[in-house]
Amino acid sequence: MTKKSPITVAHGDGIGPEIMAATLKILEAAGAQLEIETIEIGEKVYKRGVMSGIEDKSWESIQRTKCFLKAPISTPQGGGFKSLNVTVRKSMALYANVRPCISYHPYVRTTQPVMNMVIVRENEEDLYAGIEHQQTDNVVQCLKLISHTGSERIVRYAFEYARSHGRKKVTCISKDNIMKMTDGMFHRIFDTVAKEYPELTANHMIVDIGAAKIAAAPHLFDVVVTENLYGDILSDIAAEVSGSVGLCGSANIGKHGAMFEAVHGSAPDIAGQGIANPSGLLNAAVLMLQHLGQTDVAAKIQNAWLATIEDGIHTGEIFNPQVSHKRANTTEFSDAVIERLGKLPKYFPAMVATEERQMKLPDIQMPPRRAKKLEGVDVFVDWIGAVNELAGNVKSLSNSLKLSSIDSRGLLVWPEAIAKSEQGDHWRCRFTPANDAAPVTHEQIIQLLQSFLKAGVEVIKTENLYSFDGVRGFTVAQGQ
Repeated sequence: MTKKSPITVAHGDGIGPEIMAATLKILEAAGAQLEIETIEIGEKVYKRGVMSGIEDKSWESIQRTKCFLKAPISTPQGGGFKSLNVTVRKSMALYANVRPCISYHPYVRTTQPVMNMVIVRENEEDLYAGIEHQQTDNVVQCLKLISHTGSERIVRYAFEYARSHGRKKVTCISKDNIMKMTDGMFHRIFDTVAKEYPELTANHMIVDIGAAKIAAAPHLFDVVVTENLYGDILSDIAAEVSGSVGLCGSANIGKHGAMFEAVHGSAPDIAGQGIANPSGLLNAAVLMLQHLGQTDVAAKIQNAWLATIEDGIHTGEIFNPQVSHKRANTTEFSDAVIERLGKLPKYFPAMVATEERQMKLPDIQMPPRRAKKLEGVDVFVDWIGAVNELAGNVKSLSNSLKLSSIDSRGLLVWPEAIAKSEQGDHWRCRFTPANDAAPVTHEQIIQLLQSFLKAGVEVIKTENLYSFDGVRGFTVAQGQ
């Protein structure tokens, strides 16, 4: 008898308990060998004062089983509550989010009948690091953090996924025409890794045109690899274009564990009515079974689900009188899938339970150390008044460092503004060596900040400026 695979299951909020019950019923009927541990997460836990939405005993289960099947949850708005999805992904180091997006035309309405793409999204960093600050009355900031190691890890995963799953093309999507350092590094790493996979076609798109093409011409894509925020947006666009977000499942993969979930949310407006479509969570469970090596059961369920869709048994949100034969509720749909276990679809390609090629995912090494030189400092200040008055107050605060520029949210306003800046309270004062040949020291920066304090100018943030092997590691203001 096949040894059972331990998994942790959370029934979630809203429609979560309904679709999880339907999914587990199908898994059991198909013969999935699972040892299930059930935990409570989400809204009820938040209301008990647990800001992360998950308690320690639940973490212990996930860490023990290393496989988490999660129904959608509801995160309370405001109040400092953390996104449980982000917390689990980061805490388990689930760096790869994998979302297959497939068109089920003609049985599910879509404007794009030819579509079969997989979006591989970096899952741990970018703006989703959640590092935000209110700096002035007028300005808040969110830090975008992109690492060399995180970028290389997800790019390699995308190429390995394409190779092991018989895909032919990998497309990188970024915005490096604007964010030349963060997105620029992501793109450069993609180009470097692509050379190791000459059998695969590799190309790059800027995110705005990439999003437009995913919506209008998804047949151009096979595997897409991108950063966290872009991936979140693009995968929902792709899922909706395919016919319904409610049909898509996703896998979150890391070196030491995995989480599987539906793409959609908890839909509290229809909770308890018994009409929710369990397909998204069921398709996530199919990805889970593949991950656990139970590929025969995964294929049996996937083929039965496809046969159900072909037979026109559809839940309300995809019901179409032209092709649908029965408007099914949650229970009726799951029962229909169970009735078709062992059958193959007639129109859609059947899933075949074959072992996929092993993905080669080496440990990612830190980039080599380079000669790092301190070149100056950006001092961000909260100041109400004319920029010339600000410049007059701060340009003589240091003998060793000179005020070289002031900008307002990236737009140069001093010494020579290219355009009149609107009134603001958030300014960046850049200081560089008074003598270009002299080195900058941390002691000089500390003395400069002390001078700001004595002058009564409020410093809200500083950022040291470095070069690496003589290459500038910072951008200049717009118009500079």
